[in-house]
Amino acid sequence: MFIDSHCHINFPDLISDLDGVVQRMSDAQVEKALCVSVSTKTLPEIIKITNSYANIYGSAGVHPNEKEVEEPSLEALINLSANEKIIAIGETGLDYFRSEGDMNWQQERFRRHIRCAKEVGKPLIIHTREAPKDTIRIMKEEGAAQAGGVMHCFTESYEMAEAAINMGFMISFSGIVTFKNATQVKEVAAKVPLNSILIETDSPYLAPVPFRGKTNEPSFVKYVAEELANLKNVEIDLIASQTTDNFHRLFKV
Repeated sequence: MFIDSHCHINFPDLISDLDGVVQRMSDAQVEKALCVSVSTKTLPEIIKITNSYANIYGSAGVHPNEKEVEEPSLEALINLSANEKIIAIGETGLDYFRSEGDMNWQQERFRRHIRCAKEVGKPLIIHTREAPKDTIRIMKEEGAAQAGGVMHCFTESYEMAEAAINMGFMISFSGIVTFKNATQVKEVAAKVPLNSILIETDSPYLAPVPFRGKTNEPSFVKYVAEELANLKNVEIDLIASQTTDNFHRLFKV
């Protein structure tokens, strides 16, 4: 059995066929999925989905690039994460690829999410893109190791992965690892210890080969597992069981 540790099935591409998405998960032996928040505006919708499907969980947070009408306070984040089906804080982090200028606002948002995770005892889902030094620095300064979590859709260097693992974080690989030109991602995936790996789709984006360019969904996460098995020269059953155990251990499900 597999678990999709990061998806957005509340997005328009998938929510219109939610029963079909969940059924195809089951058909593909994907037993659980974590629907990740990118905005406070969509969190009620995520909670509604988690209440409708026993095997779907949610997170509470604001994406680093999301433009909120009102910046969420620490107290607001704590309140948003109170639901029992909300098992993580995020996605949060730093994304310097999509944003320009003074990044202090993004860094402060990241810090509040880390403080929230420590306060409520739920792990972090961290999005990082072209901001390795600041991401690790802020994680250390804010004591992110106390909360733990996952570096989702990881595309950075092994050195950054190792720094995160040393703080108790897991490294999650998406369909990008199946792309022919994703040389660095494949090299990192081959090195990361099995007990520190999660798999995800980040659907509806980044569909893995052989579905690249199409709408992604949680049932496709097995193709990520297959590529990891190839890179590590192990049976796919080992990837399935280890990543499932890792998910349960991290998110306390």
